[in-house]
Amino acid sequence: MIRPYARAFSTLGCVELTLDEIFALASRHELDAVELRGVGGSLDVPAWLAQTYGSPENFAAHALRSPIRIVALDTSLRLIGNTPAEREEFLQFIPWAEALGVPRLRVFDGGSKALTDAELAQALDTLAWWNALRTENGWSTDLMIETHDALVTTPAIQRFLAAAPAGASLLWDAHHTWRQGGENPVATWQAIKSAVVHIHVKDSIAIPSGRHPYTYVPPGEGEFPMAALRDVLEREPYAGTVSLEWERHWHPTLEPLQGALITAAERRWW
Repeated sequence: MIRPYARAFSTLGCVELTLDEIFALASRHELDAVELRGVGGSLDVPAWLAQTYGSPENFAAHALRSPIRIVALDTSLRLIGNTPAEREEFLQFIPWAEALGVPRLRVFDGGSKALTDAELAQALDTLAWWNALRTENGWSTDLMIETHDALVTTPAIQRFLAAAPAGASLLWDAHHTWRQGGENPVATWQAIKSAVVHIHVKDSIAIPSGRHPYTYVPPGEGEFPMAALRDVLEREPYAGTVSLEWERHWHPTLEPLQGALITAAERRWW
């Protein structure tokens, strides 16, 4: 089946793998891309790339031999509540993204579950800092902001986008706005789709786990309405990335990512 969107996975589900092993896993499952959150047993992606490849140019030359694209480098920077040290840590990703032509750096929204005036001001300040640096240095890579904390509901997302600079892009965690925000993913999509460049999908059931008031389960075994979302993304059509975020690094009792990908394919989940 030909889909309008690229399918990918976050390496949060397979942090232990090397870059070549990550590419091989994606290729075996006929995926288009990956987003790099961890690699070689480390969540410090820039440090691992430097140790393994020596320079951004060597990394890019190696990565470009694979047909699998790296569509994002996932950083831990929060727009709300970041520190100078955290900004400096974030900037370590830039040379690697620029050398390879990675289009997006993932950042979080941060903040509380209600976007306050002070939080919105902090988010806008971080964006102003980033946009000034990006313009000054002529960088091609840009940000995508994950809807994780303050942006977990449509009203908060819309308020943020109305105040943010033109072109602000979202990584929409469809599971978060559904499970935590109580929203229908199709309705959320219709409200925010103009800003969405990347989508995280996963599945869960409404039984508390050690970390959340819900429990992650293999794709298609839970309650997330993926079929309805998939249908609308195909109809639109959506040309961005849909990425399985299998959070095995944070939830080690989950089965390996390989198993989740097999289940997703067998159930034609995405």
